[in-house]
Amino acid sequence: MNDLFRKLAQKTSRVTGSPTGFIIAILFVLIWAASGPLFNFSNTWQLVINTGTTILTFLMVFLIQNTQNRDAHAINLKLDEIIRSSGPARDEFIDIEDGTDEKLAMLTHEFNELRKTINEGIIAPVTQEEKA
Repeated sequence: MNDLFRKLAQKTSRVTGSPTGFIIAILFVLIWAASGPLFNFSNTWQLVINTGTTILTFLMVFLIQNTQNRDAHAINLKLDEIIRSSGPARDEFIDIEDGTDEKLAMLTHEFNELRKTINEGIIAPVTQEEKA
């Protein structure tokens, strides 16, 4: 079930985020608008587009969220591997996304202070040669 949902979410995300998906959506709206005179612009005619787009939007929220969660997880794994493979980096940053809000706030404050000292010229930024 999870594998089927993952494949469906990825495929749907690719199709709807493509120029082809956009063109299909525009064509759908144009066909709906052109059919207005056939249905005398009735309430039912309006209800078709309102209901259809509402349902599609509702379902797309879950598919897009799934895709974003997978992408964020993959990026975090890649960053964890970079941290693990580089010597001087602090290992505490591996899986930091699972840390407490207080821990994240403390590290954010630490880096803000570091950025201030670099911008004020108190300490020099670390160069690539120094990292090696």
